[in-house]
Amino acid sequence: MALADRYLPLQRDVHSGEVLARGGDPEAHSILQRTGFVPVVRVHESYHRLPTGLDEAEEVRLATRAMARLRAVQYHVACDTAFETDLREAHYLPLGASVAHQAELIRQATTTEEAADALTELTASHDGVLAALDEILTATAEFHLDLGGPADTATAARLRHLAEGHLDAIRADLAAVRADLADRHEPHPQRSVCSAEVGPAEHEVSVVCSCPPPPRTTTPSPPPALTALTGRRR
Repeated sequence: MALADRYLPLQRDVHSGEVLARGGDPEAHSILQRTGFVPVVRVHESYHRLPTGLDEAEEVRLATRAMARLRAVQYHVACDTAFETDLREAHYLPLGASVAHQAELIRQATTTEEAADALTELTASHDGVLAALDEILTATAEFHLDLGGPADTATAARLRHLAEGHLDAIRADLAAVRADLADRHEPHPQRSVCSAEVGPAEHEVSVVCSCPPPPRTTTPSPPPALTALTGRRR
């Protein structure tokens, strides 16, 4: 990781008066967004800003909290004096880390059954990740419908289209892939682990397996516990 990605300024812009954070890597961007900042992507630059309509006290509170969170995970942040703090807010794995953990399990899978097990967490019809994402899209669509404006109605329609069109296609395809893997019962040809056991036809019990040692991998930490989802769509 480039050292420059560990540095970012968080300051009030002298021209617009907005509180802006520039630079940083994806982890820093995630911390900023979880603290209330909004990402802005333009042709020649990208940065994060606080939402419009906040009073100065709330801007200072959010910017100061972002400072505490960023410095807690060793980011070097240059900030205005008003945002300085000695506090360091603990950093916890976000909900998305549990989903990303399934990708790590698939990368380490040595059989089709293991890959199918990991995909089950995504494709389970009642409480899988994709089913939960469908509920999020639906709940957000309903929220916009209740707001009542013409643009809100259009947003709700677009969200429903995403849920019923694109997401349904992804769910169906991944479920089919998962079912195929579950039925195959095959070792992965590039990941099968040698047991180093002596075969029954060997005459010398001291024979040493000539297979190259498996690549060293870091055992992933268990995923953080997921908060139970409520309010299932009927």
